[in-house]
Amino acid sequence: MKTLPTDIQILDAIYERYYESFTTYSKTDKNRSSKIYVPIDVKALAVDLKVDPDIIFGRLYYHLEEKYGYRQDDDGSRVHFFALGVGGDRHCINFPYMASVLASLRDENRKYRIATGFSIASLILSVIALLISIYG
Repeated sequence: MKTLPTDIQILDAIYERYYESFTTYSKTDKNRSSKIYVPIDVKALAVDLKVDPDIIFGRLYYHLEEKYGYRQDDDGSRVHFFALGVGGDRHCINFPYMASVLASLRDENRKYRIATGFSIASLILSVIALLISIYG
């Protein structure tokens, strides 16, 4: 069975592929409609992650946009995590917001790994202590 990429893997791939594009935006030499919203190539990401492009699109549009997109309190405008289109660009990610979400996901993952590592180490020490008390 084909494994699905995690949210971290998808966002990592976007970050690595489009960071330079995000940082090189210039108002005088525009290569996209907005600095914040960076157009992404869903098909190319899917090739990199070895899944069907509809899996990547669905994850971004139906899951992550629903989870992280929000409305501004002051004027009710929508802040998209992933937008179908911005200006003349298609399939755009709110890059600074995505980087923030990615940093949070990485931090949660790191905490999970540390806690799991301590739990495994405690279990091993307990088994060793048990064996020493039985056979020692």
